[in-house]
Amino acid sequence: MPVTLETRLLNAHAISTHIAGEAVWLLPQKALFWPAQRMLLVADVHFGKAAAYRALGQPVPHGTTQANLARLDEMLAVLAEDVDTLVFLGDFLHAKSSRHPEVLGALETWRARWPALRLVLVRGNHDVRAGDPPQNLRVTVVSEPWIVGPLGLCHEPDVALPGGIYGLCGHVHPAVTLRGGARERMRLACFWMGEHGGILPAFGEFTGSWTMPAHARARVWVVGGGRVFAVGG
Repeated sequence: MPVTLETRLLNAHAISTHIAGEAVWLLPQKALFWPAQRMLLVADVHFGKAAAYRALGQPVPHGTTQANLARLDEMLAVLAEDVDTLVFLGDFLHAKSSRHPEVLGALETWRARWPALRLVLVRGNHDVRAGDPPQNLRVTVVSEPWIVGPLGLCHEPDVALPGGIYGLCGHVHPAVTLRGGARERMRLACFWMGEHGGILPAFGEFTGSWTMPAHARARVWVVGGGRVFAVGG
C-alpha cells in the first residue's frame, strides 16, 4: 500500500498548521509546503554567496551551493509526485559574482534532475543586482506581490497587498532566542506568522539572521536538530 503524503511529511518531521485558512506544512529544511497548490516555497537561498565572498578574498567555506541543492533534493524526494512548483521568495543568486562556473554548473546539473518541476522566482533585492537566473535553468520570474489564492507571495515584508490577502515573504532571515537559564540561550532560525503576514526562515546555508522582536499575536516555530518546534502563539 502506498505511503500517504501526510505520513511521509510526519516521518520527515514536518509540522502542519493553517495560514489564511489554508493548510500548510513547515519543513525542517526551512521550507513551506502548500498541498492545495502543490507548491513548495523557500526564501533567501542566496546561491553563490560564498563564491561572491571568496571573490573578495574572504576565507569562507566551500560546498554551500551543493548543500542547498541537497536539501532541495531531500524535500522533493519526500513530496514526490505531490509537488509541481518550487517557488523562491527572492534572492536566488546573491550577486553578479555568484555567476561562477562552479555555481552555475551545479545549478544546471540539479535542474537536469528535476526537468518537469516548475520553478518560479519572486524577484528580490539581490536578484535586481545579480540579474535573473540563466535561461537554461527555466525559471519563471515574477514581480512581488505574486497573488496565489489568499496568499501574496513576496520577498520583502512591507509590500502593499490587496485587502484580505495574507503576505508570505522572506528577506528578514528571522530568528528567535530561546533561554534555558540565567546564562544559557540559543538563537535559532524560525517561521514567523503574524496577523497579516508571515516570514520564512532563510533557506541558504551561508546566511545571517535577524532576531525577531516579541509580538503577542505572532505564531512562531523554530527549526533545530532536523525538526520544527512551536514556541509561541
